[in-house]
Amino acid sequence: MIGVRVAVQTKCFAQPLRQALHTANTLGAEGVQIDLRQELPAAELSDTALRQVRKMLDDLNLRVGSAAFPTRRGYANPHDLERRLEATIEAMRAASKLATRVMVISLGPLPLADDPDRSTLLEAITTLSMQGNRLGVQLAAQCSDAHPADLKNFVDELPEGSVGVDFSPADLILAGRQPREFAETLGPHIVHVFANDAVRGLGGPRGGDVELGRGSADFPELLGALEEHNYQGWVTVERRNSQRPVEDVENAVQFLRSL
Repeated sequence: MIGVRVAVQTKCFAQPLRQALHTANTLGAEGVQIDLRQELPAAELSDTALRQVRKMLDDLNLRVGSAAFPTRRGYANPHDLERRLEATIEAMRAASKLATRVMVISLGPLPLADDPDRSTLLEAITTLSMQGNRLGVQLAAQCSDAHPADLKNFVDELPEGSVGVDFSPADLILAGRQPREFAETLGPHIVHVFANDAVRGLGGPRGGDVELGRGSADFPELLGALEEHNYQGWVTVERRNSQRPVEDVENAVQFLRSL
């Protein structure tokens, strides 16, 4: 496998964070992804709590490979946008204190070039990226519903290097997109990768996620495509709808190690 580090998403275990960190350690992960909205709410995170989390991580020889801050609305939606930006910046501060350099956010629907909401989105992401530069945290933007070329055009409208993108094969498959096309189109901009998988049309109109290696994502091929762009970041194992998440995550870690 290319020189990437394997992390696991702690919230997929549906365990208290302390227990989830111990689970991640026993599964052989090098790092974790922590949700700063629900698992460890940035708005309620005191310096004392941060020190406790950092000590737990050190004791378990784990790093926070990435943080996540999912919002109900995207950043093109003007409703309560200022409050959403302030909350996101607060999460970026917490991510910086946890010594992670990437935070995953959802752009929301991508407005067309002539839509006034596009300017709102560009301004919002520019504001966040400027704060990220000061804090040493880069945004990894999720927008799997958009065509890869449209997302690339949007990223190209921003100051160079100000924002990266998240690569989530399962979300792309469920949106009817091709993960390989995404990797080829946006490869230089990818700053975070999810190790997840899905089958379209399984269990519903859009489909559902499945254990890594059992869906439509050809992960060895995708890692090869990333290698062409010298990707050196984290690969985070994610499993959303499983009756046995710990076992599935363990199998995914072993699968990645075997590549």
